[in-house]
Amino acid sequence: MPIDKPYRDIPGTTIFDADQARKGYWLNQFCMSLMKAENRERFKADERAYLDEWPMTTAQKEAVLARDLNQCIRLGGNIYFLAKIGATDGRSYQQMAAGMTGMTEADYRDMMLAGGRRADGTPSNAGRKDTGKQEKNEKNEKNDKEGGR
Repeated sequence: MPIDKPYRDIPGTTIFDADQARKGYWLNQFCMSLMKAENRERFKADERAYLDEWPMTTAQKEAVLARDLNQCIRLGGNIYFLAKIGATDGRSYQQMAAGMTGMTEADYRDMMLAGGRRADGTPSNAGRKDTGKQEKNEKNEKNDKEGGR
């Protein structure tokens, strides 16, 4: 009997649960292998050959090769493990997340500083030119430098 998963219909969200963990086990193990310098070198030298050493699905391997992290997540990847691919490519987590949303890194950063996305997927600052966040952040930085005055 299948377990009821009321969270399955959250728009734009893949919940990393036990089923996803099982589905993505080898994909995530591959990602963890990239923590070792020698494995990163082997992967960068011949990505396909290195991936073929892992019992991943063809779809998972193709998603890695395409750097389609959204597809990797749908196929069981955990973003914290997938971050190892970005690090191997010299990309920051912020750069990866921006790419996953189809935004520039600057637009993604600004969106997150302004409160992120609404539940419907639109940025929380959509339609507003200035949220006042930057001014508040600058004031906080100034206070920190002055010892909290």
